[in-house]
Amino acid sequence: MRNGGHEYDYNPIKTDVLIVGAGAAGLRAAIELAREGVDVLVLGKRRHGDAHTVWAAGGINASLGNLDPDDRWEIHAADTIGEGHFVNDPRAVEILAREAPERILELRDWGCPFSLTEDGELNQRYFGAQSFRRTCFAGDRTGEAMLGTLVAKAREEGVRYREDVYVTKLLKSGGRVNGAAGFDMKSGRKLLFGARAVVLAAGGYTSIYRRGSSRPDENNGDAMALAYEAGAALKDMEFVQFHPTGMIEPEGMEGRLVTEAVRGEGGRLYNARGERFMECYSPEHMELDARDVVARANYREIREGRGTPDGAVLLDISHRDPGYVRERLPNMVEQFAEQGVDITREPMKVSPTAHYGMGGIEVDPRTGATAVEGLYAVGESAAGVHGANRLGGNSLAETVVFGKILGSHLADVLDDLLPPVPLDECAAREHFAALDVLAAGRGSGGRDPEELIDELRDLLWDHAGIVRTGDGLRKGIEKLCDLKGRAGELGLLDVPVNQGLERIFNLRAMLVAAEAVMRGALAREESRGAHHREDFPEEAEAWRKNILCAWIEVGGMHLWTEPVGEVPAAIQKALDEDYSLNYHYLE
Repeated sequence: MRNGGHEYDYNPIKTDVLIVGAGAAGLRAAIELAREGVDVLVLGKRRHGDAHTVWAAGGINASLGNLDPDDRWEIHAADTIGEGHFVNDPRAVEILAREAPERILELRDWGCPFSLTEDGELNQRYFGAQSFRRTCFAGDRTGEAMLGTLVAKAREEGVRYREDVYVTKLLKSGGRVNGAAGFDMKSGRKLLFGARAVVLAAGGYTSIYRRGSSRPDENNGDAMALAYEAGAALKDMEFVQFHPTGMIEPEGMEGRLVTEAVRGEGGRLYNARGERFMECYSPEHMELDARDVVARANYREIREGRGTPDGAVLLDISHRDPGYVRERLPNMVEQFAEQGVDITREPMKVSPTAHYGMGGIEVDPRTGATAVEGLYAVGESAAGVHGANRLGGNSLAETVVFGKILGSHLADVLDDLLPPVPLDECAAREHFAALDVLAAGRGSGGRDPEELIDELRDLLWDHAGIVRTGDGLRKGIEKLCDLKGRAGELGLLDVPVNQGLERIFNLRAMLVAAEAVMRGALAREESRGAHHREDFPEEAEAWRKNILCAWIEVGGMHLWTEPVGEVPAAIQKALDEDYSLNYHYLE
């Protein structure tokens, strides 16, 4: 059918379960559903196998105990809750720590090329703020290895996949999500999907910042915006992890991740004076303290004038044997060699970069269900497991642990709880008509969405970045309100319709995520984990709770707090015993 010169089809593409997002979390859920005989369709923005998971370099956590036999799931859980500063969902943490070993062994059995010990066991390395060596890895290309394995397994199980799809709206009938609308990113053709359940597995929201470890068209908060507009709650959005080490050059690679594996293999941080400054900030844990601690240390060294002239600190692993570095960190060797830097002989220039959103869509971790019937979320799109700060290696574990759980649950309940419901064709027509208005540029003042995206990223970096203040956040919210007003005057200018629509919806999603981050950060009058307020520098027991937000018809974004659940006795016992890593033992 044509309307206004733009093609779309009101005959929906139907499936039992529609998964929006084709990274590790979405694919693991799809594999489980397909194995149970459920028809599943996975939608991705990129070429199949090129999801953001490939950028997760360093490793995946599981208390296998291959190198440190004393490790066990309770200690993994205790490390996770301790470094999450006690606002994690304890249910999610227990599930993650208990289930991770089985999921990692499953990946191995499916052919994931993990690095092995001389005895043929999965090798494990130290990662920051962890009590034992529990991070399994495939060199420093772990995410790439995992995703390749999951893509092959999904293909083997007959999972259907569609590339180049941008989902712009979730559709509901009778209060239940039962489909989605969007467009083909190459042809611009409008697309309609019908499903008994929709799973959001579309990543996080760190691309709202000027410097980030994601590609600029990823992690724009798509999943959060779709869920928020459908009536689901967002949770913990103020907690944004800034990885301590991102590249500072060249242009186009600024912010690109320098994996924590460099420090896990013995990398040391120095300022421009040659001082190993972590001795001042964290003498016990040094470079392997939690990411928020190391990121703030790097930030302060640079801000206070002890960084390099181009705004960096130095990460050095040249004291290790060159052959060892090339074996353990091949991607980093290659990444810096392209810039003329031999990391086996000279230091890397690094500075903090926005890396991971601990917040996301509120879900029940036992099922992946949101408060909206028919809508589920998993992976970085979902909140709960990480609390105020994420342990490196837990995000990849989260994808396969909760992807499997969600898939199993949906396969069990589809027939009983989620029978097919007809799509709301009127809502679909209205949405497609709105897309046509945007495509035609009617009512537009001709503003380029890319210019507003750049402005938004600067705004977040300056007002809601590594270090925050109440005054800065209030000014940032004022600027955001002004920017939102101007976002209503967008035009597509001289770009193809599909490219222009992508930019507009990226901006719309980023605005939702940005508002949730800043309003949550302003409300939380304390410092906890990755959220640091200079005007409230201490952690406050009264704020040991979660901030949630949802859209209400009168007033827009509404915030409230909820208490954190009780920590299970087995995990509390491990917390009380304190299995802290003695970093100096490694040296």
